[in-house]
Amino acid sequence: MTSKEKVAALREEMQKNNVDAFIVYSADPHMSEYLPEEWQERAWLSGFLGSAGFVVITKDKAGLWTDGRYFTQAPIELAGSGIDLFKDGMEGTPNYIDWIISEIPAHGKVAVNALATSHSNWELLYQKLNAKNLTLVDSPLLKEVWKERGTPSKNPIFVHPLDRAGKSVTDKISAIRQKMEEQEVTAHVISSLDDVAWTLNLRGSDVESNPVFLGYILITKNDAILFTDLDKMEVEARKQMDESFVKMMPYEEFYNHLRTIKNQNVLISPNSNQSIFEALKIDNKFVKAAVPGSLMKAQKNETELEGFRKVMVRDGVAMVKFFYWLTHNAGQETMNEYSIGKKLREFRAAGENFVGESFGSIIGYKDNGAMMHYSAKSEGSKEVTNDASILVDSGGQYLEGTTDITRTLALGAVSEEFKTNSTLVLQGMIRLSMVKFPKATRGVQLDAIARLPLWMHGKDYNHGTGHGVGSFMNVHEGPQNIRKDLNPQELLVGMVVSNEPGYYVEGDYGIRHENLIAVKESETTIHGTFYEFETLTFCPFFKNDIVKEILSQDEINWLNSYHKTCEEKIAPHLEGEVKEWFLSLVSPL
Repeated sequence: MTSKEKVAALREEMQKNNVDAFIVYSADPHMSEYLPEEWQERAWLSGFLGSAGFVVITKDKAGLWTDGRYFTQAPIELAGSGIDLFKDGMEGTPNYIDWIISEIPAHGKVAVNALATSHSNWELLYQKLNAKNLTLVDSPLLKEVWKERGTPSKNPIFVHPLDRAGKSVTDKISAIRQKMEEQEVTAHVISSLDDVAWTLNLRGSDVESNPVFLGYILITKNDAILFTDLDKMEVEARKQMDESFVKMMPYEEFYNHLRTIKNQNVLISPNSNQSIFEALKIDNKFVKAAVPGSLMKAQKNETELEGFRKVMVRDGVAMVKFFYWLTHNAGQETMNEYSIGKKLREFRAAGENFVGESFGSIIGYKDNGAMMHYSAKSEGSKEVTNDASILVDSGGQYLEGTTDITRTLALGAVSEEFKTNSTLVLQGMIRLSMVKFPKATRGVQLDAIARLPLWMHGKDYNHGTGHGVGSFMNVHEGPQNIRKDLNPQELLVGMVVSNEPGYYVEGDYGIRHENLIAVKESETTIHGTFYEFETLTFCPFFKNDIVKEILSQDEINWLNSYHKTCEEKIAPHLEGEVKEWFLSLVSPL
């Protein structure tokens, strides 16, 4: 079926159930950003493949709300679907709930799938709809439309050992129980997959590119229970649970077990799905707050940071070999964006303990680089030659850590405008790398530092500057970030974030430069404690694309020092022509 036919089939189900509007969030029961195949409902329905966005279907209209990362990509993928694009966050774009209220009749009914709807979204919907005498119901209508969806994987659940995790399962659960006691709660539900995996020092592969598995945890004062597919548990994983006093129950028993819980103060994230709240709401009290383990997970311990450092060298070697291959073969042999992504994976896979990509590589040649999260398809991707520019955003999952790196380079002739803009983006990245900031600083307070070189020329980019990154875990991790949005979470020692300003000219080119950086303590003065960033990524920038005159001497010194570090880390692992070429890249600017 085409997207248009799928929407028509959904409307038939809506009519049967007397539903006036149906919302399809991009979510699974664990509120994941990247979804198991069987939960990719929004992508299946609309054809839009971005990682963020949701669809609203009424009896005669349909809309997709997504953010600035996808304003170029979305219209292409929505073409012919009958679904209109609503540019979330842009002036003039209506709030989706207000739009629904304006489109459906009085006393109308709005439906969602509670399993794939966060409690916070449910509550907001309920309040706004109820105020207008509209009804909100749980009705998973897509189950009747998407009948050929996949089934959960049977991939193994395996141990993430202590010499890589740095903290034992018992210590983690003990720390969580301490936070529970401080918040005067007696039960705690963990439903986000990365928090489940982190807490139990387990990993899996139920979600593409994310080393997680489907599961829930229930922690009380005396018990800790993992709900998952027990057939997938490797022997060592079962042993680790037994030794850590974690009980195991089947995944499908989770909601039934919740209904047996009574007279408890339950700590639960408001981002958990609404079905969990429905199962617990009788005879229990809720304490709605962030999962304590989420912040613990974000602050990497020294073992985890050392894992990052090790894999960054391995990843940097792969990237240098890849870029040598790309720059010396583009225009000489047939290649396209998709085949380049496969080749990049091959270079990474040659490295020790490589598990897979940390996300689908973004290889954007020429104007496709302007689509911030562009994904090249196996058929129809753009042929790449030794002309213009290419944006390469990619990452790897290794047993010791996770990488995420972007480099934009000219494969042939580019305009002076491109070189200027590329330098301004690099300047913003360098400035953020160099910054020293007082304890209790938030990411929003640093975001402007990376944007300022572009702002001074009346330019900007439509995405965040930085996101948290996991340790052999999800490449996007909270609660910290560096972006314009007001996020109250301060940056803490051990947090790893990306540093990735960009600039995009629709129909022409895109530019993004990205390293991963870690928060560390710098010094304590009479004005308090100051932090700075340790740059974790090791891969050179392309000096031919840099307008040296734009950079200050301090910025040039930083870049030369960075390249010297890259040389020290990577050169011993290279030889021959690749090494000679690399040494020319890292020579002083």
